[in-house]
Amino acid sequence: MLNKIFIMGRLTRDPELRRTQTGTPVASFTLAVDRDFKDKTTGERATDFIDVVAWRQTGEFVSRFFTKGRMAVVEGRLQIREWTDKDGNKRRSAEVQADNVYFGDSRREGDNGGFSAPAYGSAPSGYSAPAEGDQFAELSGDDGELPF
Repeated sequence: MLNKIFIMGRLTRDPELRRTQTGTPVASFTLAVDRDFKDKTTGERATDFIDVVAWRQTGEFVSRFFTKGRMAVVEGRLQIREWTDKDGNKRRSAEVQADNVYFGDSRREGDNGGFSAPAYGSAPSGYSAPAEGDQFAELSGDDGELPF
């Protein structure tokens, strides 16, 4: 079976970071995701508001680097949660359990105190960013003969 989802949208509010009773961090937020097509009568795109939950390091990453209005790409799985409301009625909610969250836009002026963080889980192991102030990293070694 396959349950994989990718969504891209803007945060409708700042992420809310909580901890379980055992201390596990969990962040929840909502993405406003525009549909790919326009309504024939109004000419406008409909927007879906999708609840997302990010656990552990991913949740801490989201709560630290994302704010309301920021574009995010979420990779995860769809989960249906069943619960009972205060009147005793059974309810169902759909939410995305985030495995990875990536920046969907470029860093804005003044965001993160001038620090640009890679998306959680996106940098290969052994990666080290250039020193602050360096815009380009030196390449070492010879590329050999170029084919053109």
